[in-house]
Amino acid sequence: MNNTKILILCTGNSCRSQMAHGFLQSFDKNLIVRSAGTEATGKLNQKAVQVMKEIGIDISHHTSDSVDLYLNDEWDYVITVCGAANESCPVFIGKVKHRLHIGFDDPSHAVGTEEFIWSEFRRVRDEIKTKFYEFYKKMDINVHE
Repeated sequence: MNNTKILILCTGNSCRSQMAHGFLQSFDKNLIVRSAGTEATGKLNQKAVQVMKEIGIDISHHTSDSVDLYLNDEWDYVITVCGAANESCPVFIGKVKHRLHIGFDDPSHAVGTEEFIWSEFRRVRDEIKTKFYEFYKKMDINVHE
């Protein structure tokens, strides 16, 4: 049984980290996945919830949590998902075996027509799925042996 513990971090914990969280859980129900933000908004981006629902993954029950909740836990992986250069990626100071950065654009910053904004959410969602599936296939699932 794979009890690998993965923490996905970003700033707001409303969009990218939530989608990555949803994908990892969909790949393997036995993974222990949490997501958090250094400035957690306390709510999920509703467009992120909607684009995940379009492909059959429900993240509407997720919570937007502060990273402070997880500082005393031990993690096999901590993955940051911030993308833009002007975004400061959080640094996790807790106990971690592997630190990774898999960056993505923040679709919640997209501007333009409603159609374009939705297309950005779908593009980033699909990138997250691809990159996190690659990570999942490569990850060391024997961490606890």
